[in-house]
Amino acid sequence: MLVAIVGVCASGKTTLVKGLRDAGIDAYNVAQEHSCIKKFWNRKKPDLLIMIDVTLSAIKKRRFVTWDEDRLVVQHERLRDARENANLYIQTDELSREEVLQTILNFIRGKNNVKDNDTGFKERS
Repeated sequence: MLVAIVGVCASGKTTLVKGLRDAGIDAYNVAQEHSCIKKFWNRKKPDLLIMIDVTLSAIKKRRFVTWDEDRLVVQHERLRDARENANLYIQTDELSREEVLQTILNFIRGKNNVKDNDTGFKERS
């Protein structure tokens, strides 16, 4: 199974992909947030598309950035098609990297305990 991960800058894509690979999942990071090509995320025809998202305030708690909300607006626009087609969307502001990884591993392994709950998870069949 091939899993594509998309998200805004500093959302944790690289860390997540490493964790998924360490768990034996064939995952890769798509730099969709930097591309104006609407379906760039679909270039490798992934079996699953997962989008992780984060607000600027949470990003600034995680690391130093010099950019502002305007950059996130542009990136969210570039990610719109990916979000609409994502099998799973996770808002990560209140989650640790371990919680994000475990949520996705549970989803991949068929433990659908993440469906439409109040913590920012959205599943698309």
